[in-house]
Amino acid sequence: MIFEQILERWFDSWRGVVEILLLSVGIYYGYLYFRGTRGAKVLTGLAIVFLTLTLISQLLNLTVIGWIIRSFSVFLAVALVVIFQPELRRGLAELGGHPIFSLTSEKRETVQDIAEAVSQLANKQFGALIALERDTSIRVYEETGVELDAVFSIELLLTLFHPKSALHDGGVIVRNGRIAAAACIFPVSQRETLDRSLGLRHRAGLGLTEESDAIAVIVSEETGAISICHRRRIERNFTPESFRKRISELMLQGTYEETDSEELGRKGDLAAPRDNPLVPHQKERSNDTLTV
Repeated sequence: MIFEQILERWFDSWRGVVEILLLSVGIYYGYLYFRGTRGAKVLTGLAIVFLTLTLISQLLNLTVIGWIIRSFSVFLAVALVVIFQPELRRGLAELGGHPIFSLTSEKRETVQDIAEAVSQLANKQFGALIALERDTSIRVYEETGVELDAVFSIELLLTLFHPKSALHDGGVIVRNGRIAAAACIFPVSQRETLDRSLGLRHRAGLGLTEESDAIAVIVSEETGAISICHRRRIERNFTPESFRKRISELMLQGTYEETDSEELGRKGDLAAPRDNPLVPHQKERSNDTLTV
């Protein structure tokens, strides 16, 4: 009898520890996710007001205020869903676009053609923004540009991003080995933790990855530097060789490398040293700026 009571208490305490750990992990990752968003200040303000009123009502035994807080807790939960609808949508999109749940299978030939096209764009210093659609549809952004539905080719991509082309501004959407549209307008990231040196083209690439599981490839018009945006993060300063390897990992294997959100827009995850600059007459820069 005593042993059963001890065992029951042990299980009860074990459940309590598990609940505390789960809540701690949930609060921690929730804080990391909302920290760099526009709704972070709203969430902080609501939490301060709610905790302050609850503490005062408990210490001073204010029955009416305590009843009001309990009564409005349900409405507060609904209000939070409405206020943080963009952040929640992006979070669910990221979860659904995780490699575990991904069913996308890209052809290796298309990935190699993309790598070759980006390499030539970088050598020519043609500014480019290419969106590679994966599981989440980005047709809503396709409607903002010029629909093409053309077979992907290196020559066509170079023509689209030629500085004198009528369609060189905006982004190109690639879907299932075809160029779906050009001159598309993507949402610009509003994250407060981004480096201010990031240009509009890079912010648009990041903004697209915040709304979908697409992969955005950016070529800087100023330096020819290659960057990749995926899952709300950016990797910068690729050489053609390292870009070919990384884009193959992302598109064919679904390999994602976790990055601290504070490093967004500040540091390239695969910043490999270059023996020769992409453009012969251009001197290599130690800290590649991304103003485009």
